[in-house]
Amino acid sequence: MITLIIGGSGSGKSEYAENKALEYAKHKENTNSLLYIATMQPFGKETLQKITRHHELRKNKGFTTVEQYVDIEKASINWNNEAVVLLECMSNLLANEKYRTDRSENSLKDLVAKVVQGIEEIEQSCHHLVIVTNDVFASGESYDLETMEYISQLGKINSRLAKKADLVVEVVCGIPVIVKSIEDNKE
Repeated sequence: MITLIIGGSGSGKSEYAENKALEYAKHKENTNSLLYIATMQPFGKETLQKITRHHELRKNKGFTTVEQYVDIEKASINWNNEAVVLLECMSNLLANEKYRTDRSENSLKDLVAKVVQGIEEIEQSCHHLVIVTNDVFASGESYDLETMEYISQLGKINSRLAKKADLVVEVVCGIPVIVKSIEDNKE
C-alpha cells in the first residue's frame, strides 16, 4: 500500500507523513518495523540543520533510519512485508541521482524509470510505504532549461507515484487535503 504526501517547503508535509506512518504502524502487531529512508545528503549548513530538525521530529517515535541518497532500490531489504516505511523525499532523490557524487552519468529520462522502479521494489518488500515529495510546480517562475527539465521529471515521478498510490494527500499550511483515496473509489 502506498501513501503519497505532497506539499511545498515548510508546509508540514514531513510531520504529517511521520504521523501517518505511526498510524499505520499502530495497526501492525510488529511495531519494531518502522523505517525511515532518508535521501537528503548532508551538504552544507542549511541541509545539516534540516537533517537535525527531522531527526528531532522523529526522536523517540521508534523509527530506524536508513540513509539512501541514490540507488533507492538498494534500500529494499527483506522486511517480510511487515515494515511501515517512510521515504523522504523524491526531490532530493532525483537531484542526488542527477548529480551523483560518484560522477556517473544519468539522463533525466532514465532517472524517472529508475526511481519509480526502485520504489516499486521497496513497496513489494514492506507492508505500507509513505512517500514524501515536494510541490515545486506552483511558483510560476521561469528557470533555466536544466532546472525546468528537473521539475518536469519530478512531475513525472510524482504523477506515476500518484497513480499507484492508495492515498494522495497534499499538505497546505499544515492542513492535509485528500487528493485521492482508494476508499473514495469503492463507493
